[in-house]
Amino acid sequence: MNQSTGELLKVAAIVPAHNEEGRVGDVVQVLVSSGMFSQVVVVDDGSSDRTAMEAELAGATVLLISKNIGKASAMVRGVAATTTPVVCFFDADLLGLTVDHVRSVVSPVVRGELVMNVGLCDRNTVANWFARRLPLVSGQRALRRDVFESVPHHQMVGYGAEMAFDQYCRSNHQSIGVVVLKGLGFVRKIQKVGFFYGLVQYIRMILQLIVWLLMVKLTVRRSNKSKTRVDFS
Repeated sequence: MNQSTGELLKVAAIVPAHNEEGRVGDVVQVLVSSGMFSQVVVVDDGSSDRTAMEAELAGATVLLISKNIGKASAMVRGVAATTTPVVCFFDADLLGLTVDHVRSVVSPVVRGELVMNVGLCDRNTVANWFARRLPLVSGQRALRRDVFESVPHHQMVGYGAEMAFDQYCRSNHQSIGVVVLKGLGFVRKIQKVGFFYGLVQYIRMILQLIVWLLMVKLTVRRSNKSKTRVDFS
């Protein structure tokens, strides 16, 4: 079932992509065929392969960035290229993405039931249970544009960007949804670049998340201290 014209004008999909030839086209085709988006934007983040051409052939608007700037910055560039009140993000290396997956992530935000909805890849029962309760580090999410723009710029760094949305919504008591997307998987870094480089990227990701958590905790602590100061002047 296609979305109404009013709903279609509300939503844009953004796909950050770096060297995702052979994968990004399949993701874009599903997003386009869902009929839910006024625009599907692929941010080609300094790719050296045919990512941009593949995405364009599949129906996306491609935003070319000559030098790799990282996922968080690519997300910011993608949002800046749209005007819709709802923005959605999808990874470029998804396996098994379906129109039903897309609708289950996007629809609750479009209907105004949630300010953000996060889709989790399907692992197993135990892993899915933990994933729902841990910080929501997932590339599949829909959120209101004002939420995206309210996240402090210094928190939009590396893999911490996705945690920043979660932190902002929770600290401001905003409604967040989480849905496990049954049958959805992704290509692991080790499969893309080999064991050694894949391991290095995983370690880098973990370190970035740790640094991000420490940074946010320090910021909150300083904010709380400033609120408790008494001015005797």
